[in-house]
Formats: sequence, structure tokens, C-alpha cells
Amino acid sequence: MRVTAAFNKLLRLPGVNVANVAFAADRVVVDVCLRRRRLECPHCGWTTRARHNLQAHTSSWRALDLGPWKVTVRALLRRLRCQECGRVVVEAVPFARPGARFTRDVEDLVAWLATKMDKTAITRLVRINWRTVGEIIARVVADELDPHRLDDLFEIGIDEVSYRKQHNYLTIVADHRTGDVVWADEGKDTAAAERFFDALGQTRAHKLQAVSMDMGKAYPKVTVERAPQAVICWDPFHVVALATKELDVVRRAHWNQLRATADPVTAKRFKGARWALLRRPEDLSDRQHDALLAIKRAGGAVWRAYQLKESLRGIFDPDLRHSDVSALLDRWGAWAQRCRIPGFVKLARTLRSHRDGILAAVRLGLTNARVEGLNNRVRLITRRAFGFHSAKAAAALVVLACGPINLTLPHER
Repeated sequence: MRVTAAFNKLLRLPGVNVANVAFAADRVVVDVCLRRRRLECPHCGWTTRARHNLQAHTSSWRALDLGPWKVTVRALLRRLRCQECGRVVVEAVPFARPGARFTRDVEDLVAWLATKMDKTAITRLVRINWRTVGEIIARVVADELDPHRLDDLFEIGIDEVSYRKQHNYLTIVADHRTGDVVWADEGKDTAAAERFFDALGQTRAHKLQAVSMDMGKAYPKVTVERAPQAVICWDPFHVVALATKELDVVRRAHWNQLRATADPVTAKRFKGARWALLRRPEDLSDRQHDALLAIKRAGGAVWRAYQLKESLRGIFDPDLRHSDVSALLDRWGAWAQRCRIPGFVKLARTLRSHRDGILAAVRLGLTNARVEGLNNRVRLITRRAFGFHSAKAAAALVVLACGPINLTLPHER
């Protein structure tokens, strides 16, 4: 078998014939020529038989490696004057995405690896740098993401997640019915929410029935303006998180008081009881359970704050009916108003002003627990990647790993 015929079978590049194969010290250079006569615009897909001219130099792409050898595919392409784009462009090739210097097989493999492996392993295995990995992921997501994924959105969750230190955030939108991330972009402010609703469009925005979110100010403001018919559901997970935060404030204040007035051993012992207060009672270790009993015997503001936190968490038990939750929430608010703990008094007022949205979340069974679960996956991805150079690359990897994209590896086709 001739070497060109062998590489035709090995590379399996669609729409081309292998014309020549050359072996160098560390790579194999494969020259190919396109079989089709019509020229295709890489940006809009417009085709023509009219050729403007030939490229002055050959284009090259990195193909899948053959053992220790890199494989470079080269072709002398034609240029066309696209009537749709109104400019002269280099024709598209069927085996690579527009603007790429890698074949589709390489990019699909790198994108799949990025959802499973850490940065160092990918760069060492494929022999490319991390910035290139981010660019590949962005191209794969743009090419593979379903453009109709926003068509049938009725119940969504909006939340933010940190993808890098120094307060770098992404806004993530998930479909409650499928559990997929359908949109992600930089920021956690009104501008990010505006960009989502711009992508959604007015017609599809008016189909939204419910939107779950935390109690920030950015997302509800834009939602009310762009989808006024949608019910805003305040996530019970974040409601309990607010109570947990206030409990920790009381705990720290008591610890500082012990350090100033009591002996250091007592203060240190109380500091070690932090997780006994913040964790669920059923998840406590024996040592933490004993620490909680000691706090109960001591009483005071710390124990009252703990009771308030746990009682609020119990209100959102999934076995309780909507009417029960409504009554219990009102009773909890009255109790918190009388507890003489400023943070919980303020929280009671906050929950009273958000009461309808909290009860709507319970009635519809919508929580951001699924979105929070996706956020945990996102945090794992970002830690495994050791940071991103751009929000675009981070958002692309989030959608790739948690969105409605199913990558097919080269050997699975």
C-alpha cells in the first residue's frame, strides 16, 4: 500500500485526498488537497465556484499524534469574495473549524479531556499551552452548542459562581427541568442579567413561568423588567444560609468576649465548637455533639441563635405542606423579632418583605439546590484547571461540562 493511501485511512480527514507525506525528526507533514470544486465561506456558509485567487502560503493544522510524532496537515487553499460577508476570505475546510489551527478530531479530544483532567496533564499529553486549550474550548462550544437551547425555558435558576480569585464571577443560568446550564457569562450584576435576557429575546422571556435566585438586588430587578409575568422564587437554601451567617456573627462576637474576659483555654475550646454550630445535627461527630450539649447548657445568645437557625431550616422540610410552611414562617418571624439579637431581628424583616417569593418557591418546588450542585461542579472544574486567563474561557468550559453538549471522541464516530 502506498504511503499516501495509508495516511488517507489513518487520518480519515473528510473531503480531502492525501497528496504527499514527509517525515521530519519530530513530526509527519501531510499535504492534502480538497476534493470539492465549490468554495465555501467559513463564516456564513455561502458557496460559489468563482475563485478570487490562491493563498500565497499553505495553511497548516495540527492533527492527532502518531505515537511520539506530531502530525501536521497542510493545504494550499483558495480565496473567494463572499457576497454575504462582503469581503475576500479563505475558503473553509471540512476537517477543521473556522479560524482553528487544529483538526476537529484534536479539538474534540482536547475539549473532552478538559472536562476530565487538570491543566498540567492536558498540556503535557497534547503538547499545547493552556491558553490554546481555552481557545479550543470556546470554538467547540460555539460550534456544538444547540442554538435552540433557550427555546423551551419555563423554569430557570440564576446564580453566580466565583471562577478566579479577586472577586471574578460568572453568572450561570440553569434549566430546572433538564438540569443543564444553558447560559453562562462574566459578572454577577445587572449587566450580566441583561445580556442573558438579550440572548433570550422578548418572545422567549415572556414564556418564563418561574425564576429562582438568591436575595441579591441585581437579578430580580432585571427579571421584573424583562419577564414581569414570571414568579420570582427566593431560594430556601439561601434563606437558611442567611440565618447560618447571622449565627456565625453571634458566635464570633461571643468568642471575642471570651478572649477578653475569660481564660484562653475556655476561649480556645469554644472556637473549636464552630462546626458543631454550623453543621446539621445529624452530621455531627461525637466530639461535636458533646460541644453542642455544652453550649446548650451554657445558654445565652449563641444557643438562641442556634435554635433560630435550626428551626428555620426545619421549616423547609420537603414533607411539610405549603400552608404549614406559611404558618411556621410567620411564627418564626415573630420569634426572631423578640430574640434580642440584632442580626436575626433584621433577618426577620428581610424574610417578611420576601415572604411571597419564599412561599412561591415552596409551592412550586423550585430551589437553587440543582444550581448549587452545578456550582459545586463549576468550582471543582476551576480548581482543577488552576484558574483561567479569561471569563470567556471559563464560561465556555462550564457550558461544555454542565451544558447540553455531548462530545463524540474520534474513535467513537
